[in-house]
Amino acid sequence: MMSDVKSIKITKTIQSKLQDLDASNLKFGKSFTDHMLVCDFENGEWGDPQILPYQNISIDPSTSFIHYGQSIFEGLKAHKGQNGEILLFRPMANFERLNNSAERMCMAQLPEWVYEEGLKSIIDLDRDWIPDDENGALYIRPFMFGTEAFLGVKASASYRFMIILSPVGAYYSHPVKVKIEKYYSRAMEGGVGAAKTSGNYAASIYPAKKGMEEGYDQLIWTDAKNHEKIEESGTMNIMFVLDGKLITPKLGTSILPGITRDSILTIARDWGVETEERDVYVKEIIEGIESGKLSEAFGVGTAATIAHIETIGHDCIDYHLPSVESRSFSNKLSAYLNDYKRGRVEDRFGWLTEV
Repeated sequence: MMSDVKSIKITKTIQSKLQDLDASNLKFGKSFTDHMLVCDFENGEWGDPQILPYQNISIDPSTSFIHYGQSIFEGLKAHKGQNGEILLFRPMANFERLNNSAERMCMAQLPEWVYEEGLKSIIDLDRDWIPDDENGALYIRPFMFGTEAFLGVKASASYRFMIILSPVGAYYSHPVKVKIEKYYSRAMEGGVGAAKTSGNYAASIYPAKKGMEEGYDQLIWTDAKNHEKIEESGTMNIMFVLDGKLITPKLGTSILPGITRDSILTIARDWGVETEERDVYVKEIIEGIESGKLSEAFGVGTAATIAHIETIGHDCIDYHLPSVESRSFSNKLSAYLNDYKRGRVEDRFGWLTEV
């Protein structure tokens, strides 16, 4: 344990909400546990983190993040292991990405011990909220935002870091139908697409709404300049099995470096699957579907892990992919990751942390 670790003050809730939770009907991001972690950065240093009963927060109307968007977040999950233990999947990768986002958004760097000890403490306190269901997990939302009360375009002088927890079930209950977006953009080269900042998601809402009105579940984002290269799928990274190879768009300043993405590439290489991180063109994906060389397409991320894509819409034509049942790689991968996160297979990559 690091030498600067301090104790975390815990104020427990008087009355738990757990008895009111309908564990058989969990909707993603709708229910929250009894507690939250709070830590403030003021006068150039971080204060002591504390865990409080889950509650509203009070902010000044001129609080900077409301007006100028200095807001970042992460998402990870806790699962129950086969012996009832609580396991986190690659939590320190999320910490590294959080601070990378903070740097890009000109925000304070979070100390490792605040994140690590705070994460373990709040999960341990609310461990009874973790669903027993095979598809269930405790979704963990660490986030940070600028708190200076000031109207002016500059970096905030103060910040708040928080962690809240939400019991969740499956993110998608069925394979998804997606549309290749060739007008609107989520991000652009040189922008903040590689940071997990709230503005990226705000930019996606309107075009996603239009896509849903056309009958699609999500979008496939393309490059902002020419809309020729595929970047992400909705709020996830995207992967294809094309001509027997696993391919995915290479990272850049317009694509979020997904932890699930990195994990899948690592596993695939360990299994001897040929992988390519490169420019992926819309044209080659459509040609791959038409020729039968594209056998699988799926989104990858913390919320869904793997979201099978069954239909891709492009230029008013819907292209149907092979049935989900026939997809050997993504189905095997989904089962393996599910077992890995629950400690049912060897932790060969050192990705699990027990609370």
